[in-house]
Amino acid sequence: MNPQLKGIENIEGTYAFDIRTCNRRLNINRFFWHMIKAEWRERYLQNPDALMTEAGLTDEEKTLIRNEDWLGLVQHGVNFFVLEKFARVVKKTNLEVYAMMRGQSFEDFMKTRRVPNAR
Repeated sequence: MNPQLKGIENIEGTYAFDIRTCNRRLNINRFFWHMIKAEWRERYLQNPDALMTEAGLTDEEKTLIRNEDWLGLVQHGVNFFVLEKFARVVKKTNLEVYAMMRGQSFEDFMKTRRVPNAR
């Protein structure tokens, strides 16, 4: 185990992304990284299943993506920075993703932020 991660299992809601995770989940992280390319985004929007199959994703990964299971994707080993690229493709903001990860509506999530006039 990476000595820098010692005790991380005691911190609820923490999902480390380290070199081991990166290597185990390389296909799905590359899949999301490619969202930087307009052609890839367009291909995803036109036929997500075909593109996910071409990228070599597992059935579990395809289900996580279809369901936009943000927390499940992070728990699976997706790096949040590449996940953000996908969020933009499906027209979600970071705040909306955070709310979904917490199992809250966007409105309820915003009430927990220190934002004047948040509804």
